[in-house]
Amino acid sequence: MKTFYKTILKELTRITDLKDIKLETPPDDKLGDLAFPCFQLSKQLKKAPKDIAEKLAKDFNIKMPVKEIKVVGSYLNFYVDKTALTKETLKNIQKQKEKYGSQNIGKRKKIVIDFSSPNIAKPFGIGHLRSTVIGNSIYRTLAFLNYKPIGVNHLGDWGTQFGKMIYAYQKWGPPSANDNSEKEKFKRAPISYLYSLYVKFHQEAKINPELEKHGKEWFKKLEEGDQKATKLWEMFRKLSLNEFKRYYEELNINFDSYSGEAFYNKMLEKTVKVFEKKKLTEISENALIVPLRDMPPLMLKKSDKATTYATRDLAAAMFRIKEYKPEKLLYVVGTPQQLHFQQLFTTLNMAGYKKEMFEHINFGHLNFKDGKMSTRDGNIIFLKEVLDKSIQLALQTIKNKNPDLKNKEKVAKVIGIGAVIFADLCNDRIKDVIFDWDKILNYEGETAPYIQYAYARICSILRKSENKPVRKILGKGKHYNLLSGEQEQKIIKLLANFPETVKETAAAYKPSILARYSLDLAQAFNEFYHACPILKAQPEQMHIRLELIESVKQVLKTSMYLLGIDVVEEM
Repeated sequence: MKTFYKTILKELTRITDLKDIKLETPPDDKLGDLAFPCFQLSKQLKKAPKDIAEKLAKDFNIKMPVKEIKVVGSYLNFYVDKTALTKETLKNIQKQKEKYGSQNIGKRKKIVIDFSSPNIAKPFGIGHLRSTVIGNSIYRTLAFLNYKPIGVNHLGDWGTQFGKMIYAYQKWGPPSANDNSEKEKFKRAPISYLYSLYVKFHQEAKINPELEKHGKEWFKKLEEGDQKATKLWEMFRKLSLNEFKRYYEELNINFDSYSGEAFYNKMLEKTVKVFEKKKLTEISENALIVPLRDMPPLMLKKSDKATTYATRDLAAAMFRIKEYKPEKLLYVVGTPQQLHFQQLFTTLNMAGYKKEMFEHINFGHLNFKDGKMSTRDGNIIFLKEVLDKSIQLALQTIKNKNPDLKNKEKVAKVIGIGAVIFADLCNDRIKDVIFDWDKILNYEGETAPYIQYAYARICSILRKSENKPVRKILGKGKHYNLLSGEQEQKIIKLLANFPETVKETAAAYKPSILARYSLDLAQAFNEFYHACPILKAQPEQMHIRLELIESVKQVLKTSMYLLGIDVVEEM
C-alpha cells in the first residue's frame, strides 16, 4: 500500500501546494482504500469541505494505480487497482520474507527500555508479567524498525526489606536449624524458601513489632558494608538472578543490562550534589527535597539523611544518558507509579535534560478473578504456577484434538506460554486485565492458539501442495487477477497494511495494535479457507492462492515474533 499512498500523496501535493497531507483508511472497504479528509483545508480555503472534495476530484490526474475517485461527504475516497495492489504486496513479501514490514525509521538511534524489574529473594510473581512482555514486544518492534534498543532490567535488589530478609534467614533459616532439614529445603527451592521467610517475618511482626526494628538494624549494617550482611545479600541476589534467567529463557527474553537499584549506591551522593549545585533543593521538615510546581516535591533525602527510591532513579537516568547516549528512555512500569515518573521527569528537566527524552509506558493491573496480589501476605500468584498450568491445559487439549501429534510436550509449551503472553498483549496496555483460564487457551477465541492454529493449518496445506505437479510447472505471480474475490482482497489489504501497523504499534508503544492485527489476519485467512477451495481449485487459481497463504504464513510468523510468541507447524 506504500507505493499507492505515495502516488496519491504526490498528486494531492501538486494540486493543493500543501506539504503536510495525511491520508486515512476508510472504516468500510466500500468507501475505498484510502481517503483524504478535506475539512482540514476548509479554514484555509474558506470553502465547504464537500466543495473542496469535488474540486480536487476534478483536478486529480487519475492514473494507475488509482482506479477510481469518489466524493463522499467531506472525504475524497480513492480506490486502487486490485490486481496492482495484489501484485505489489505479494511480490514484496516473497522477496523480503521475514524482513517484510521492517523499515529504517530508527536509523540505529538508541532507546533505553527499562522493563520487567522483579524483586530479588522472591519468586517471579505474575504481577511482573505485564512489564516483562510489554517491554519485550516494544524492544523487538523498535529493533525491527532499525532502532537500537537497550533493554535494562532494573532489579529490585535494595531496600529495608533486605534487612528483614537477612534477619529472618538467620533466625528461622538454615543457620538456626539443629539438623539439615532447613538446609535441604533451602537447597531444593531457594527462592521459594526465602519468600516463605519473608512472609513469616511479616506475620510474626504483627505480634512482635520489635522485629521491624531488627530488620532496620540489619539493613543499616548492609548499607555500611557489614561483611556478613553483604555476603548474605550477594547470595540472595545470585540465586534470584539464576531463577529469573530461567524464566526469561522460557519466555525468550534477553536483556542488555541487569543493573539493579544497588548498582547506583555509589552514585547517590554525587547525584544529590548535582541538584544542590543547581540550587534546586531546599530543606523541609529536615528532609532534602526538590520543590515542584503543581505536584508534590521530590524527596532526595529523608529526615534521617537516607536516600530514596527517587534518588536512585535520578542516578540511574543520568548514568544511562552518559553511558548509552540514547534518543529516549522508556520506563515500562504500572500506572500507579505515574506521579513518581512525573516528578522524576520534571526534576530531570529542571537539571537541564529535555523532558521529551523520557516517557513512562504505563499499564493497568493484571488481576485474576479472585483479586489482586500481595507479597507480604503470602498470596502472590507465581509466574511458574501460571505457566505450568497453561502448558498442562494446552497439553490436554492437544491430546484430545490430535492424539497422534509428535512432540506433544514441546508444542504444548509453545502454545501454553504463548497463550499467557497474548492474553496480556491483546489488551490495551493502559487498561486493567482480567486473566481468565476459560478464554486464553480457546482455539476459537481472541487468543494466541487461534492464531497459531491458523498458522499450523497453512503449513499443513503447503505440505500437501508439495505433491501437486502444477507447483513445479507454473511460475510464481502469473495470475494476480485471480485474487479479486472479497475474502482474498480482505487478506491482501491486511498484508499491505502490515508495515504501517508495525509503525503505528511502535509509535504508540502499544503491542495490542499488533496483537489485534494478528487476530484480524488469522480470521481473514480462516474466512478465506472456508469460502475458497485451495488444493481443489483450478491449476492457475490453486497456484496463486498458495502464494497468497504463503504470504499470510510469513506475516503471521513475523507479527507473532514481534509480540514475543512462537508459532508451530502442527497442533
